Amino acid sequence: MSPFRSPHKLLLFVLAVAFLLGILQVGLVSIAFDKLGLSQQAAFLLLFSSLAGSLINLPLFSVRAEQPPEPPPLPVFWPVRLPPFTGRTIVAVNAGGCLIPLTFSLYLLLNNPLPLFHALLGIVVIAVLSYHMSRPIAGLGIGMPLFVAPIGAALAALLINPEQSAPLAYISGTVGVLIGADLLRLKDIRHLGAPLASIGGAGTFDGIFITGIVAVLLA
Repeated sequence: MSPFRSPHKLLLFVLAVAFLLGILQVGLVSIAFDKLGLSQQAAFLLLFSSLAGSLINLPLFSVRAEQPPEPPPLPVFWPVRLPPFTGRTIVAVNAGGCLIPLTFSLYLLLNNPLPLFHALLGIVVIAVLSYHMSRPIAGLGIGMPLFVAPIGAALAALLINPEQSAPLAYISGTVGVLIGADLLRLKDIRHLGAPLASIGGAGTFDGIFITGIVAVLLA
């Protein structure tokens, strides 16, 4: 979960494109999606749908929030500043970081011989891990070390169901993070002082997309 920083959206999008172009050069994304049984065309559709969706936050409701201590200053080279805190936080859902990963996880569950119990077990493991490893950051959002969830999801998938480790790692990693680091942390948003808290965050760079890709590569 991360605050809505409207001026940052374009910058995040550009950074995401640059990152994805870099890893595409070494074929990591293609390898990951191939392990999930996707064609190249379907992989690129999912890839750029996640990128485009990361720019879209759909508001759900708002809550009264407390004024937090002064957040740490942004680097001097940062081109924009956070919008002012108004006393309320809008809770939204991010299309690229939440809705698309959830839809693709359901697709994987329905199109692979993966028992529902195994998927639920993997999700619970990563949700618990994500909850305990994530922390609210006043004025910014919920933070968590980037590679904790993908490594955890890959290990959990290999232990629970080695034959279906790739789809299980993606499902566990993405859904588990959404539950543990976003949904279970909704109780903390009143203390963040952020104008908007988005479930799924900024999309690809909130770690949901990266978690899924890295988890599959490791599984």
